Formats: sequence, C-alpha cells, structure tokens
Amino acid sequence: MVTKTQGGAPVSETEIERKYDLAADRPIPPLVPAGPVTAQADPRADVLDATYFDTPDFRLAQAGITLRRRLGGSDEGWHLKLPVGEDRREELRLPLSGKPDKVPGALAKLVRAHTLGAKLVQAAHLRTERTSYALFDAEGHELATLTDDVVTGEAGGEKAHLDRWREIEIELSPGADPEVLDSLDQAVVAAGAERSRWPSKLRRLTDELVPSAGGASGSVLADYLAAELDALRRHDIGVRRDAEDSVHQMRVSSRRLRSALRTFRRSLDPDVADGLSAELRWLGGELGPARDTEVMSARLHDEVRALPAELVLGNVEQLMTRHFAREAEEGKARAIRALDSKRYTELLRALEKLVRKPRKIKDDKKELRKAVARSGRQLGKAVAAAHDLEPGAEQDAALHEVRKKAKRARYAAETVQPVTGAKLRKWRKNVKAVQSTLGTHHDIVVTRDVLRLLGLRAYAENENAFTYGVLHGRSMAAAESEQRRFAGQWQDLGKGSRPKWLK
Repeated sequence: MVTKTQGGAPVSETEIERKYDLAADRPIPPLVPAGPVTAQADPRADVLDATYFDTPDFRLAQAGITLRRRLGGSDEGWHLKLPVGEDRREELRLPLSGKPDKVPGALAKLVRAHTLGAKLVQAAHLRTERTSYALFDAEGHELATLTDDVVTGEAGGEKAHLDRWREIEIELSPGADPEVLDSLDQAVVAAGAERSRWPSKLRRLTDELVPSAGGASGSVLADYLAAELDALRRHDIGVRRDAEDSVHQMRVSSRRLRSALRTFRRSLDPDVADGLSAELRWLGGELGPARDTEVMSARLHDEVRALPAELVLGNVEQLMTRHFAREAEEGKARAIRALDSKRYTELLRALEKLVRKPRKIKDDKKELRKAVARSGRQLGKAVAAAHDLEPGAEQDAALHEVRKKAKRARYAAETVQPVTGAKLRKWRKNVKAVQSTLGTHHDIVVTRDVLRLLGLRAYAENENAFTYGVLHGRSMAAAESEQRRFAGQWQDLGKGSRPKWLK
C-alpha cells in the first residue's frame, strides 16, 4: 500500500491484492516456502463489520466502486474503493464520524458523477471473521499478508439476498515487488484455491441485484462514447481531489466526446449530438482556466530557470508564483463549481442515455469512412486559410483553428480504429504530430500575453521588468520555430496520397 495524506482530505492507499475461493473444509494454503517467502507470522484474528452504501439501483457497484463504513480491524472507518487496474484499487479513508447511516460529504461528493444526485442508502451488510498471516522473506522484510475470511452477507434492494462463503486474499505489502503475487499465486492454486471472479465481496453478494453494466455493444461509435464517458467520470474524481494532471485528462475526455459527436453526427440523432456537443464545449470552457494556468506556470518557471543568471533581474520567480497561485485557485474553484452544477449532472445523464441505447446509433462502415474523410478535408481547408494570412494575431488564431481540426481528425481516426486496424496508423500519427506542434505554438502565443501582463505588473510595483521582455522576445522566436516545424510536418503529411480507407 502507498499512503498519502493531505490536510483534512481522505487518506489514500493503493491496494494490490488477489482473491481466491476456497472450500470451507480446506486448510489454509501453506506458503512457507513459496517464492521469496520463508517465514509466516502467528495468526491474528479480527471480526469486521461493514455497512455498504450505494444508490437504490446500485450505480456505484456497476462502476466497480465500493463505499463502506467498517468497524473492527486496524483500519476501521469510512472507505471508498476505486478501481485502478487488474489486482489494483485505490482506497480513500476517513475516520469514523457523524451518523452511521449518513455518508460523509467528502466521500459523497467524489462519486457524484456516478450517483447523479441519487441518494446513497445502506445497500448491504457484511460480517467477516478474518484470520490474517503476515509473510516475510529471508531478511525479515514483510512481503504480503494472507487473509482467511469467512463472510456472512445480507443485501437489500427490491429483494433481500443472504449468503455465506469463504475466501482468501493475498495483499502485497508496501514496497514489495508485484511479482511476489505471481509466485504466491502458484502455491495457492496448487493448494486447491481458485481465482475469484468477483472484484470484491460486495460485488459477489449483490451480483443478482446489480444491473449489468454491459460489455462491448458491437457498435464502434457507441463503445467509443461509452469508454470516454467512463474516463470523464474517472477524472471527475481526480479533479475533485486536486490530483495531478486530472484537469487536463478530464478536458481531453470531454474533447474526445465532443469531437466524436460532431464528426459522426450523421450516425446519431443530429439534434441530440449538437445539443451534447454544445454542453461539452461549455464543460471544456469551465475546465480550461485551471488547465491553462498549469501549462503556463510550468512553462514560464522552466524558461526562467533556463536563463543565464545575469538575465534574471528582480523578484521574477516570486512575482510569477504569486500570480499563478491566485489564477490556479480561481481556476480550480471554477472547475469544481461546474462539476457541482445541475447543468453538468444533466449532461452526464444525457450522455449515459445515449450510450445505453447503441441500437439507435448507426454504425455503417461506409458512413464512418465518409466522416473521417470529411475531417481530413476540413483540416486541409483550415491549413489553406492560415497559409494565406500574414504573420500576426490573425494568423495565430488561424493556426489554432488548424490545431483543433487536426485534433478532430486524429480523434476520428482513433474512433474507427476497431474497423480499420492499421490502415490509418501512419496518417493518424502524422496528424497527431501536426496537432502537437501547433499545440506548443498556441501555448507560446498565450504565454506571450501573460508575459506582457507580468511585465506591466512588475513595472507598476517598481520591480525590474527586464526579464519578462527577454522571455517575450524568446517566445517570439520559439513560435516562429514551431511554425516552421509545422510547415515541414504538413508537407510530409501531404506527400503520400490519402490512405485507401479514406478514398
């Protein structure tokens, strides 16, 4: 487990574990020796009593999320578990407080993108009789913990469900090599245990009650939209926790969704697609200031540190830090207000409604190809329009439009990848290179405006503004360099004919 604590925020721990089913009459699997394990501690017995919370229709369980209040053991308290990957989950913890039947607001807010305003109620109760054994290597380092659980569960909903079973878990210790799990896995299976198909005790108990989340629908477009909606919700939690890069990733997900809706609107209900596109544009705009501040702050601090010491005059770093700290707080507050708004909740509901009805999405291969080809032609027209302009603010704006068209063309190619395979790989790679270069160009252009503002502010405060002028001049040269890079990339992109799939 890796633990992080920030002020009054929940404690975060990353769990890496595997679960197994074991018959009630089977002995605990012998794990000494097994792989690097050479010693096992005496058993520790605990009784764990957990109440699980979810919406009446188990929306959290559908998303692989568990929220519980647990008594007993070394970590009693409120726990929110989020899926991260195979064998891995992140657990957020808060101490016991408040009413036992009311979820702490700090945790309830984190899952709003899934609950969509529905009330969190007591959905299940589990009592676990646990025997745990710490496992050590030859040097005495703790590698993992083996737990033997006898579980009694009761779930609510429209019909009550009772169950009792035995399972064992192997949880990796902090800093231990994940390969330890593989070596212990062999020993556990050899002793008669079977890998559990359930990601959690709650999911096992409530399987008959939880509506199926569904797998691949057979619709390329519907599956793409569903995957990006899942990503949007995942990054929503990161934004609320102020996790690194979460604003950027959430903004990317919103852009991917918007791009797919606009590019493939003829395969959807055009009115629905247009309405959702407008709302996603609003969401991106609300997330934008926080992300732009992150980018500009990092860029300018790096550029100042790269300058020769004799060119850094005055309190440059301090003034920039003060400026961007204020901008960052305002940007984050704006993003959170948007995520807490009714408008955002309605957007999620509408997106969910769309992806849950894949039969209404036309997935004609010919129409998909036409849509991608249109995005390529629109990119070419945007490049031609920018080429005819003189250098300056108007051309900078036109190049930014080229960047947006390149991004849409790239996302379009990524959307249809399941039916094109490698046919568009090179074209998509070259379009991405164009997008990346023009993204850097746009960042430089925007940063120039900030440098001018910082210079004026320094002058007004009787500070030396020389360094901001130096950085402004360097940014002019950097922008010209990126434009030349783009010209070369576009020339390379145009040398080969369009991929046959787009003809």
